[in-house]
Amino acid sequence: MTTQLTFVAPRRAKPPRHLADLSMAERRAAIAELGEKPFRADQLSRHYFAKLTGSVADMTDLPAGSRERLAAELLPDLLTPVREIACDDGATRKTLWRLFDGALVESVLMRYPDRVTMCVSSQAGCGMNCPFCATGQAGLTRNLSTAEIVEQVVAGARALNSGQVPGGGVGAKGAGRVGGQGGNRVSNIVFMGMGEPLANYKAVINAVHRLVDPAPEGLGISARHVTVSTVGLVPAIEKLANEGLPVTLAVSLHAPDDELRDTLVPINTRWKVSEVLGAAWNYAATTGRRVSIEYALIRDINDQEWRADLLGRLLKGKLAHVNLIPLNPTPGSKWTASRPKDERAFVHRLESHGVPVTVRDTRGREIDGACGQLAAAPDR
Repeated sequence: MTTQLTFVAPRRAKPPRHLADLSMAERRAAIAELGEKPFRADQLSRHYFAKLTGSVADMTDLPAGSRERLAAELLPDLLTPVREIACDDGATRKTLWRLFDGALVESVLMRYPDRVTMCVSSQAGCGMNCPFCATGQAGLTRNLSTAEIVEQVVAGARALNSGQVPGGGVGAKGAGRVGGQGGNRVSNIVFMGMGEPLANYKAVINAVHRLVDPAPEGLGISARHVTVSTVGLVPAIEKLANEGLPVTLAVSLHAPDDELRDTLVPINTRWKVSEVLGAAWNYAATTGRRVSIEYALIRDINDQEWRADLLGRLLKGKLAHVNLIPLNPTPGSKWTASRPKDERAFVHRLESHGVPVTVRDTRGREIDGACGQLAAAPDR
């Protein structure tokens, strides 16, 4: 009998309303309700999304008598840093955030020579229960709001702007800017932090709009540089295909056969491999965007050559790319990364089917900031 899995975030008080929760029309209406002229919404939005202004005192084009009130109503503090740790000579930076209700989430900023990628969380915890993932083992606390997601990116951009991340200082060309290419601006967003993004569909889609809409509506990051991951929520994938947002879809597959995937990715008991891949191919056909197939290589579990052949046959001729992820260690896990020779053999078998494949750079492993390691534990 197929198990029906339903994931509902516990009911909690909502985060305070924030500018990033609202469309531009909604911001103007909110400003008008506060007795201010609607064009103040454009000014406030430009400070937040374009100038990355962090202090209301610096918003000098707003009336002095209105600044504090506008900030209190539309720019409340949503994220409080609890701990920041870095590796790679400071180029990889993980931040533990405390939300308004005490919930904890993590985000990771990774600066490369040609880009800056932000890995953001969409939920506090995760309800998918994948046994090799620290976040999945923590369980679901709640969904994040649109603004709580966007704030992670804005915080990263401000960190670059203030010189906290090597290469992102005020004197650097393009420092602190968002969008575009270059190693001094936030250019890429991956929804691969804590949570299952498509289980928090509305907030994530609204957040994507804030990320990609041009300033002052949003941050102006290219939609093609935004990746939304999922373990395979088929109805949500089909819905995403019709949003008109050319983001990259990443499917966390981890096994090509239902027998193993039922264990590694429990949602597979609801939507099987064939259904998940069918929705992915429909997404590719609708958007013209190549699908990323995420596959964590686990020693003696899913790294056999026959599984590589099965995966290759499933993906051959499809608009897809395989992203192999050496399993990152998590506390108490009985599993570990594949042997180098088995990893090489897996890559070779996929390539023999004409399937493009890369092995992911395990950025952040030393600070528990790599794929599958985010647990938002205050003592880690």
